[in-house]
Amino acid sequence: MTREDERTLTEALAAARDAGRRCALATIVETKGSTPRKVGARMLVDPTRGLVGTVGGGCGEAEVIEAAHRVLGTGVPERVRVDLTDDLLSWSPAVCGGIMDVFVEPVSPPEPRA
Repeated sequence: MTREDERTLTEALAAARDAGRRCALATIVETKGSTPRKVGARMLVDPTRGLVGTVGGGCGEAEVIEAAHRVLGTGVPERVRVDLTDDLLSWSPAVCGGIMDVFVEPVSPPEPRA
């Protein structure tokens, strides 16, 4: 992530926290082969405000967004494997030839102090 991307994501996390919104944070933790983004790329899924950042776009990112909604529903983190090794003769734009593992975790606002 660039410094600008990191700053934008940090600001979005702070805004969600200040507003009391639960979000999900997705972070690429492992890649194999060619992938659109590398380890450390992050995306915030804020059900109220949308997405901040990216883990690569397309069908792979859609899988991660689905996982983020599950995580927000259960509160249980997930590790999602996104396989971009589809048939190389396919016309799919998602064919990069690699695999990436994305850790998706819930991010909740802090509990009020008593």
